[in-house]
Amino acid sequence: MSPEAYVIEVFSGEWIRNTVLTILFIVTYLFFGKFLSNKNKLIFAKAISVILIFITITGHTRNIINGYWNPVDNIPLHLCSISNFIACFILFVPKISKESKFFEFLYYAGIIGAFQAFFTPQINNFDGSNYEYIEWYLSHIGIMLLPIYMLKNLGFRLTKFSWLRVVVYLNILLIIVMPINYFIGSNYMYVNGKPEVNNPLIIGEWPIYIFFWEIIIIIFTYTLYVMSTKKLK
Repeated sequence: MSPEAYVIEVFSGEWIRNTVLTILFIVTYLFFGKFLSNKNKLIFAKAISVILIFITITGHTRNIINGYWNPVDNIPLHLCSISNFIACFILFVPKISKESKFFEFLYYAGIIGAFQAFFTPQINNFDGSNYEYIEWYLSHIGIMLLPIYMLKNLGFRLTKFSWLRVVVYLNILLIIVMPINYFIGSNYMYVNGKPEVNNPLIIGEWPIYIFFWEIIIIIFTYTLYVMSTKKLK
């Protein structure tokens, strides 16, 4: 039997502490990365991917050893898990395009997914260990930090309709994930039921909140595109 989810209440002392530390870490990493040589900027970025690879392997290994791993909870089909998978390999693809579709997906899905996770933290299948607690934060920091770093320091770019393509990709993912949830009884991407955390962006009950999510995602992706490209024009 898997452990229950651990929810951190928004604006609690624990939430404030973790949010401040997260912001400081991301800002500091981006700041120091800006002053490195091009070669070292890439090494600095790959360090994030290596950490994410280590976290991913150890996370699944620990769950298997502890008897917690199961297809209902541990297949990487949540939005943040998919972003994490892309972040693990994207910088190791030879001659990857600076306008890569993988980068576009990681940028929007990673940042938006991590932002939601940090705003309303819910650590699924939490075994109570400090390791898993830190692991959860590091993995979400990674999927937010890496695409920002790639845009700011490695020359990756967002094309004009990248935000719209990612909205389409997310809906394709929903089409794939929904039948998987149905057949194995899972709740990946929370399309079969609301997360346990109290999230103000969850409007109404199932399936009403999914339709509102569609609108919210469109607003978020386009806003992120405008904010991210404004200074580059």
